[in-house]
Amino acid sequence: MSKLKEFTTQAARPLPVVVLADVSGSMGVDGKIQALNLAVREMIEAFQDESDLRAEVHVSVITFGGQSRVHLPLGRARDAAWTDLGANGGTPMGAAFDLARTMVEDRNAVPSRAYRPTIVLVSDGQPTDEWKQPLESLLKNERGGKAFRMALAIGADADHAVLQAFLADPEARVYRADEARQIRKFFQLVTMSVSARSRSANPNVAPSAGDPNGGWDL
Repeated sequence: MSKLKEFTTQAARPLPVVVLADVSGSMGVDGKIQALNLAVREMIEAFQDESDLRAEVHVSVITFGGQSRVHLPLGRARDAAWTDLGANGGTPMGAAFDLARTMVEDRNAVPSRAYRPTIVLVSDGQPTDEWKQPLESLLKNERGGKAFRMALAIGADADHAVLQAFLADPEARVYRADEARQIRKFFQLVTMSVSARSRSANPNVAPSAGDPNGGWDL
């Protein structure tokens, strides 16, 4: 390892990005799951190309469809090996909130020196489990509550009220994808937002004052 790379590894602080991805059965129609796989893969590849002495992007993907599980454990984006998602089952979003809270609370996964995480929620339906208490616990958690949060509603059946509750800010925008191709555009937005933070003088501050999305639009 060169002296520069060694210094970069030692100096960079983790910037966690946690994606909560709906992979319920309804995501298997109209090309939605294929678009989601492409979008997340491209996001991870973009993060792998990031090289900044200040922040190093770490990424995880938690899926909820039939059951909720950690599809990609939280770790450095440059080490991530992506495997495509399939679509099946219901929409246990509450269980995904529990997994996200456990992850951001874990000091081994997210050390105290890490920057504020970004948590991204993507769904095309309504939760099929109890979600209010798990979401409240996530938002009351010091790290979960301070996280930058972004949400995407896919199609007309997505529950905008739940996604808005996840954002916990009446002024924050729930993005909407009426077509599969817009899923990709949303993740490009996520990528730009995180990259802007990683390159800023203070990655704990939103890219643009008052707007964690930095003013970017679909």
